[in-house]
Amino acid sequence: AASKVEVSMPPVVEVAFGDTARIECSFSIPGNGSYTSINWFYMDRHGRVKLCSVVGDELLEESADYKGRLSVGKDHALSIGRVTVQDARTIVCQVGAGSHGAGENRTELRVYTGGSRLPSPPSLCRGGPRRAPWPSLSLPPQIASCVSRNSISPPNITWHKNGEQLQAEENKVKIQETVTRESSWLYTVSSSLFAYVTREDRDSRYHCTVHYWLREQRRAMESARVNVTVFYPTQHVALQVLPSPALVKEGDDVKLVCKADGNPAPVFSFYKRELEDNWQDLTSLADTTSGVLNLQDVKKSSSGLYRCQTLDLDDMKQMEDDVELVVNYIEGVSVKMEPSSPLGEGDSVRLSCNADSPVALDFQWRDAKGKKVAEGKQLLLSNLTFETSSNFSCKVTAHSVPGLEKSKQVAVPVEGKPRIVSISSPLYVRQDEVVNLTCKAIAFPRPSVQWNINGTAHEYVENQHIASNLTVRVDHNLLRAGALCRVTNALGTSEKHIQLLDRKMPESKGVIIVAIIVCILVVAVLGSVIYFLHKKGKIPCGRAGKQDITKPEARKDKIVVEVKSDKVSEEAGLLQGANGEKRPAADQVGQTDVRR
Repeated sequence: AASKVEVSMPPVVEVAFGDTARIECSFSIPGNGSYTSINWFYMDRHGRVKLCSVVGDELLEESADYKGRLSVGKDHALSIGRVTVQDARTIVCQVGAGSHGAGENRTELRVYTGGSRLPSPPSLCRGGPRRAPWPSLSLPPQIASCVSRNSISPPNITWHKNGEQLQAEENKVKIQETVTRESSWLYTVSSSLFAYVTREDRDSRYHCTVHYWLREQRRAMESARVNVTVFYPTQHVALQVLPSPALVKEGDDVKLVCKADGNPAPVFSFYKRELEDNWQDLTSLADTTSGVLNLQDVKKSSSGLYRCQTLDLDDMKQMEDDVELVVNYIEGVSVKMEPSSPLGEGDSVRLSCNADSPVALDFQWRDAKGKKVAEGKQLLLSNLTFETSSNFSCKVTAHSVPGLEKSKQVAVPVEGKPRIVSISSPLYVRQDEVVNLTCKAIAFPRPSVQWNINGTAHEYVENQHIASNLTVRVDHNLLRAGALCRVTNALGTSEKHIQLLDRKMPESKGVIIVAIIVCILVVAVLGSVIYFLHKKGKIPCGRAGKQDITKPEARKDKIVVEVKSDKVSEEAGLLQGANGEKRPAADQVGQTDVRR
């Protein structure tokens, strides 16, 4: 055994389609001899075919199929580039060593799909619409077809409905498959699914799965899921009102929607029942393809029985359904006033509100400012005045039908002669001054305002109030007599006098004020002088040391201050002894001369 050339090779080499295959060839020569040549072959059905030879360092290619794709490394391994499906063969390595003869071994080269050469994802083509139940035919209708391309070996294609695999079933399910080997030696497989469908299949989802082998592992790729258009006749028709028929009110836009469970949808017609069981054709107002009848701004007269009718054009079968439309309304809102005769201040009145509707109603009263004043059908107003709101409204609502409401206004006029509510009196003015005289009154019917003097008048009216502003220049006569505002309507007259007073103060009051001010100043000066002399010690304060200061020698610059008081207690409060005690009134001097 030691005298033979021994060659060692891996039994199997796997390579991805399009990659480079590397096939090792290791050998041993007796006596550590050298090889003379290495020959590579591949096996086909006719036997071995030479690929190339290695002599020295030179590679000699002999196969046209592998030209440009072969190379041998320093370790004697053969590399085949850009492997194709045809390269999946048995490769033989033969080593020649002169007198030691030759030895060889072989490797099975396997090519698998990989990288960009994986089978392309299956493409699914959906069949056309199918009618259920399908007429009896030799072959069921085609549901879809599935195609897989670029496989090294033919893949297997299975079909699925709603996730469950379908099996061929006589007279129900049939699967046809074709396998094509392309010029690239890759396979294209096409599979078609034929099956009968029913109404229940309108929502079914179909897909195919391609199963293939990769490195001795079974792999799978799924197609997209598709549904099949199934035609079937109408079995049920339903007509409904949108929004809810219980909430329809006058002024709403209403839809009558007719639904049928056939495919394709049938032709729709709409009717409304009139008197004596006659039916008015409303089809011209409807969308006959979608089955919708639009009613705009419905009225009370829109109420009634409506009918939707369908016609299946395949079997000419008619079906219909009816619905009652009730349009809720409020009408005839009225307010009655008792008594209805003219009202005066201090009177009372009762307001009653009524309305008609097919649903329960609620009543509410509001004044002219929109403030709620009462609930219920009646409103009692007592002790009326001009200031009482002259307008009230009765608001009628139906809580069971949101948005259904109506209102009715009523005027409650309180009549009477005018009442003057404010005047600008008394008014302090100056001679020749331009002033505004104001007179404001309230009354109904609307009064007029007159003045007894001339001037420029401006009137302002707000509700039942009237105000007059008179612009005049003050003169002697106006100061003396004042002005008179007279307000008159058909029921009487009211008037008020406006007094004007001169802003100049009376003379007697001025004299009194001046006298009071002078007295206050004198007392202040006297107090200051006495306090000053006391501090200088010129006024003895003890009783034993009392001095007569009333008869000093007269001098030309003598200043005499005389204070007379009617109240001894006040004088006693001005002078105090050195010990801080008050001096008796008998010890105090009525007249004091102070010499400088």
